[in-house]
Amino acid sequence: MSAKLPLLNERIYAPYKIEMLVETLDEQGISPAESLQGSGLEVGEIHNPDRLTSVRQYLSVCRNAVQLSKDPGTPFKVGLKMHLSAYGMYGYALMCSDTLRDFFNLGVKYHKLATPTLTIRWREDAESAIWVFPDAFITGPSRELKEFLIEQQFAQHVTHLKDVAGRETAATKACFAYPAPPHASIYEQYLGCPCYFDQPECELYYPAVILDQRPQLAHRLTSTLLQETCDRLIGETKISSGTAGEVYQLLMRTPGVFPTMEEAAKILSMTPRTLRRHLESEGTTFAQISDDVRCSLATEYLRTTKLSTDDIADLVGFSETSNFRRAFKRWTGKAPSDFR
Repeated sequence: MSAKLPLLNERIYAPYKIEMLVETLDEQGISPAESLQGSGLEVGEIHNPDRLTSVRQYLSVCRNAVQLSKDPGTPFKVGLKMHLSAYGMYGYALMCSDTLRDFFNLGVKYHKLATPTLTIRWREDAESAIWVFPDAFITGPSRELKEFLIEQQFAQHVTHLKDVAGRETAATKACFAYPAPPHASIYEQYLGCPCYFDQPECELYYPAVILDQRPQLAHRLTSTLLQETCDRLIGETKISSGTAGEVYQLLMRTPGVFPTMEEAAKILSMTPRTLRRHLESEGTTFAQISDDVRCSLATEYLRTTKLSTDDIADLVGFSETSNFRRAFKRWTGKAPSDFR
């Protein structure tokens, strides 16, 4: 059992999704202890916002739900409870979006903060704004778990749009890239729109006309401030999770000394090719991580010390200050002196 527990650097999410799922199962007579079995979590921990959890732990509880619950509506019920107010700064940034188009954009940009089990994207055509779930077939799931995650994700999106735009905002149709399950008749009941199966992709459609509407709590300044916080939180997830997180921590370990990718791979007990493949699967590269680390260190030195630009350039691995100035302008759009 312990082999399935997450690495410490994967535990970066507050347990609100786990709490909602356990609460829903408890309403069906399934005890929290049963729901959490094999997750590495104790019952009291899921109510503590400071107790960080991982996607892997959430998936463990979802597997328990699939096995224990007799109610096919469970994932929909959980999704409909997932109001944006439960998502912290990410949720508030979405609620304060200037337009619903901004809401769609920010939802994708900051989705990493939402204990994600599926990738989300969106597109628009002449008639519709469309949430797209391109990797609905996650690695190695059972068919039941796959459908559970998708059903919950669709219900969450329906809830979020109503939180932002008002209760009258309804989807026009939902498409699913798998055959109709035995409980297909309840999909429309929970999602409030026609549902179609055996489609090319999992998609949720809204009228395109809503994109220029202003959310109920739209506030440009507040949204900007909250986006700055979300940008910082996204940066923290980068240095906390997966192989990318291990590389970030390695590069941060000795400021001024930056190992090459070959050296980093050796320290991490893998080949450079394997390291490159792992990072690509997480949507990044060694060069991008190196730039992010150098930028983070440089901006921190500029904010909090009186070190000269020459000294900072040396500390972040540049032998020539002119090269540092050019890189810093590329990273931030500002010269070091203007940033300071």
